[in-house]
Amino acid sequence: MKQTTNSILMIRPVAFRMNEQTAVNNYYQKVLDGLSPETVNAKAQAEFDAFVNKLRKVGVNVIVVEDTLEPNTPDSIFPNNWISFHENGDVVLYPMFAENRRAERREDILDILEDEGFEINEIMDYTLAEEDNVFLEGTGSLLLDRENGKAYCALSPRADEELMIEFCEDFEFTPVIFEAFQTVNGERKLIYHTNVMMTLGDTFAVVCADCIDDKKERKMVLDSLRGDDKEIILITEDQVNNFAGNMLEVKGKNDERFLVMSESAFKSLTKKQIAQLEAHVEIIHSSLDTIEACGGGSARCMMAEIFLPKA
Repeated sequence: MKQTTNSILMIRPVAFRMNEQTAVNNYYQKVLDGLSPETVNAKAQAEFDAFVNKLRKVGVNVIVVEDTLEPNTPDSIFPNNWISFHENGDVVLYPMFAENRRAERREDILDILEDEGFEINEIMDYTLAEEDNVFLEGTGSLLLDRENGKAYCALSPRADEELMIEFCEDFEFTPVIFEAFQTVNGERKLIYHTNVMMTLGDTFAVVCADCIDDKKERKMVLDSLRGDDKEIILITEDQVNNFAGNMLEVKGKNDERFLVMSESAFKSLTKKQIAQLEAHVEIIHSSLDTIEACGGGSARCMMAEIFLPKA
């Protein structure tokens, strides 16, 4: 199984704004005072377009789908939470915590991918779990080590343990389950998505071990990564707040490997951390300030990796 892909699905926003339904447990979201919704969306579109251009320039195959004005989906720019694409041709649909995010699921996206020459065999649909208020938000909640058959998951209101284990049984992943926290107004609160505090590369892992408060769980996660010969690059909680955990490794032309992150993530890294990463990959960073502030997500959240076979 490949760990990285050359093909990425991205959704271009048309009505991006801060989503009040996700702000209840995404503590990274902020209100940008004094900006009209139109300005926020225009800024987000400009950041999105510049980001896509940087990816395409190095040979990443980016399939951009325009969002629609109806239904109202302020977070559609983060497709990796509702869908994932697998090497055996399976597509997975995930149950979403925020009601207005459930409308992001669009069947026509599968038609677009088939038109692009990708093969879709089966659709695994876990979305019925929403009726029981049970959620698992795609590769936001699940960090898949495809090569080593492991799935890392920080439990939260958006990542249910039983459903995560069911997914692992269906797709033959070994679950690595823990809790990750951040400090909010002096209190330790669960981090909403695993991919905010951890990134899995082919030969390395970026992780904020300080977020895993339970010492046994912390040791288990680090031992699991080391056991797969990944170089562990530790980041701080402050760097997590700058989205330094929210990165994705992709392939460009000639299978060259790139690590994609936001400008704020890049600026938060130390020279030593950058050198550690550059021993494995070339870094691409792009300004996503508006998207990060209003959306509470960053570069990784914007990219849904396509591992589907070509027809």
